[in-house]
Amino acid sequence: MANSNPFWLGGVAASLAASCTHPLDVTKVRMQTAINEAGSKRPSTFSVIRANVTSHGVRSMYQGLSASLLRQMTYSMVRIGAYEDFKRRLSKNGRPSTIQLLMAATVAGALGGVAGNPADILLVRMTSDITKPPEKRYGYSNAISGLIRLVKEEGLKGLTRGLGTNTTRAVLMNSSQVWSYDFFKTSLLRHPVPLTNYQFQDNLGLHVAASVLAGTFATTVCSPADVIRSRIMSSSSGDTFLHVLTTSLRHDGPRFLFMGWTPAFIRLGPNTVLLFVFFEQLKKGWSTLVS
Repeated sequence: MANSNPFWLGGVAASLAASCTHPLDVTKVRMQTAINEAGSKRPSTFSVIRANVTSHGVRSMYQGLSASLLRQMTYSMVRIGAYEDFKRRLSKNGRPSTIQLLMAATVAGALGGVAGNPADILLVRMTSDITKPPEKRYGYSNAISGLIRLVKEEGLKGLTRGLGTNTTRAVLMNSSQVWSYDFFKTSLLRHPVPLTNYQFQDNLGLHVAASVLAGTFATTVCSPADVIRSRIMSSSSGDTFLHVLTTSLRHDGPRFLFMGWTPAFIRLGPNTVLLFVFFEQLKKGWSTLVS
């Protein structure tokens, strides 16, 4: 198709969104990788933010930003670009069904999870580094130097740490965020809002409403895999999925699976809104540019 969007457009939109919400991503990871001692009180979102700003300054909330941008230009670029490409191919034979779009989002999410795994490792390590004792910190100065050190110190195997959990999480994220955004957007366009008879049009209001619903849905679906992924990737001892799961259940109980849900939602909600608002505007801008 002459006016199809470039593959990298989703990565650019995701990078713009991540630049705005990175401090919330930092807070989420730091909460997820903190394992409680017996009898200790689980820290709140606000207390984690306050403690980090007080101890390390506001700049600490932007630690790992380079890794976040690298992640968006690998993971998000592939998952969104592949989904849009699959959707375009399916549309050649008429309107794709809900199941077809869900399967497309699932496959695209898996591809994105594999592509973005190294950057995900760097992001988790760089954002949680400051909470570790000095002797256990990685000390990556930026994503590129961190990637080089990761390969040198842990080999190619280090690039695949947590790959299974991360790919699972990526599948859940793309299915629950990108697919659900399309689902909510189509539903809101087709049906008036209950009790109000308000009918959405394809504009900014629709994009915000659909993305808020998608962000809420995605946060809840992805939380368990997100927590386990963060703990596996922050470890340097090669902990397995089963070891992390059993240890975390013993220390924190089943609630650990939703640890950091609030900062995850506070981060993913605005991030999802910004992602799709930027993406819709970039698509419109690109269409205007090539027309």
